[in-house]
Amino acid sequence: MKICVFGAGAIGGHVAVRLAMGGAETSVVARGAQLAAIREKGLTTVAPDGTHTAHVAAGTAAELGPQDAVIVTVKAPALPQVAEAIAPLLGPRTVVAFVMNGIPWWYFDRHGGPLDGRRLPAVDPGDAIRQAIGVERTLGGVVYAACTVTEPGVIKVEHANNRVILGEVDGSASPRAQAIADVLNRGGISGEVTPAIRREIWMKLMGNLAQGPFTILSRQGIGGTLADPAVRAAIKRAMQESMAIADALGQGFEFDLEKRLTASARLAHKPSILQDLELGRPMEIDALFRVPLELARMAGVETPTLDLSVALATQAATAAGLYTPA
Repeated sequence: MKICVFGAGAIGGHVAVRLAMGGAETSVVARGAQLAAIREKGLTTVAPDGTHTAHVAAGTAAELGPQDAVIVTVKAPALPQVAEAIAPLLGPRTVVAFVMNGIPWWYFDRHGGPLDGRRLPAVDPGDAIRQAIGVERTLGGVVYAACTVTEPGVIKVEHANNRVILGEVDGSASPRAQAIADVLNRGGISGEVTPAIRREIWMKLMGNLAQGPFTILSRQGIGGTLADPAVRAAIKRAMQESMAIADALGQGFEFDLEKRLTASARLAHKPSILQDLELGRPMEIDALFRVPLELARMAGVETPTLDLSVALATQAATAAGLYTPA
């Protein structure tokens, strides 16, 4: 199976190594120092189960050509560039899995109910991705992996509990999603297929939305941010508000918040959005923070803690020149 990972940063690089270990003919779309390092010495992950190096093809979409599947792992602000470049990777039956954080561009496609088909222009300006790829090719995806690029071509994986969850946007059974999951499982990372991908998106987003703004404000990793009892209490309220949005949209789930907070308090890892702030990269303010609150307004859910924390995080990102409000 030919699989290309579009975006070989921390998450994408880790996924690419696991795909190669699972037997896929793997390639990556990368650029700059990361591209040069991958071409010279391959991709290396330093993980709890060992150090793994995969020699994968790397280059532009035009150089790599049509694939059986493409896994998009870029940050949301880079999606317009994906739309411009992805065409050479797409054959007649190529599936494209968006394994990203935040509310995806396709969220209301094949959703059912009164919101079915509603567009989210903040995460797909001008319908660029919709027109370049289309809903028919699309799989939703969620990834759990604490990864950091420590030097070009080298990725540190903090813990062993790494998962990629895939699902069709209409909730149907999906052999094409299962085929990708099978490769990931053979490569040593949990690949799962779900009939409820939107619920999985909200379960992951709860942490990003509730914790991310506070780490931006504290300039610390999750563990350090949670060390203050007042901040911990505020993050718990933000989690409860996130769950209320999901529930109002028909994607409710049960979660032991104290257990989650206790586990998060042990993590030194800095969320990717804080890494972006520190490294001067465009920040995923819309997909992770502002669009979820737009959905809260649609659903009539009050989110006072999130409103304040997201407003302050947005100000910080704007002041740093890493986000431009619409």
